[in-house]
Amino acid sequence: MSKLKKLYKFSNSWTGTVIIVLLVIFFVAQAFVIPSGSMKNTLLIGDHLFVKKFSYGVPVPHIPWIEVPVLPDFRGNGHLIDAEGPRRGDIVVFRYPKNVKVHYVKRCVALGGDEILYANKTLYLRFHEGDAYMQKNYPNQIVSLGGKIWVKNPYLKKYPGIHYDPTVNIFQQMGLYMGVNQLAMQPALIPELPKKDGLLYNAFYKKVPKNEYFMMGDNRDHSNDSRFWGSVPYSLVVGKPWFIYFSWDKDYKIRWNRIGRFINSMQLDKSFLNDK
Repeated sequence: MSKLKKLYKFSNSWTGTVIIVLLVIFFVAQAFVIPSGSMKNTLLIGDHLFVKKFSYGVPVPHIPWIEVPVLPDFRGNGHLIDAEGPRRGDIVVFRYPKNVKVHYVKRCVALGGDEILYANKTLYLRFHEGDAYMQKNYPNQIVSLGGKIWVKNPYLKKYPGIHYDPTVNIFQQMGLYMGVNQLAMQPALIPELPKKDGLLYNAFYKKVPKNEYFMMGDNRDHSNDSRFWGSVPYSLVVGKPWFIYFSWDKDYKIRWNRIGRFINSMQLDKSFLNDK
């Protein structure tokens, strides 16, 4: 009992409180605020959520705000304890590959070894598990392109927040980014797809490197994602969004219906699509 009393007394001290809070932030959960509309309509600007830090192993802890690592990267993969990485379809919080002090949140759409074709407002995936796997799991979404079978838009039916903007020509924008070497995908000419006037390509291709993850925003035409800066290595994966503890819109009006909602269930619920 004396040890429990000492522990209780320590936890009530300023030092004990700071240590406990840091341990929670380092290894359990960390607060995160959605800063942009790239995940709209699934996650909205002004959503305050907790990120589950142990979803994909235990990442090397960093001091919040200044993002200085507390411990060395002993394993060389950004994690103290390894685990299975993100799965296809997971919403993931990770460090931006071009500035590791900045956190991004996107949906993982492809794993290492997968192949991606992106045409105008259409995503085609060829899973590394092979033809039999795709035919078994996506029998109604199989198409043949360039002598291979692909899954067309594998996530649209399951996650209603994924959408495209008919007023934005993202394909043209990607071509402009490619012209200044700011695109992570390669141009491809696929005979089965419609040709683009004046262009020698009608799609963009990428094979995801091993142990990396291709991330895209659900607001597909308003998302700065792996199409532009490349896939995310496991070393930069932080965790998975857990639940929303607070939310307000641009006018500081509280979105009461979102508070306390778990992301895993909310992303499947169409009733949240009209939230602004």
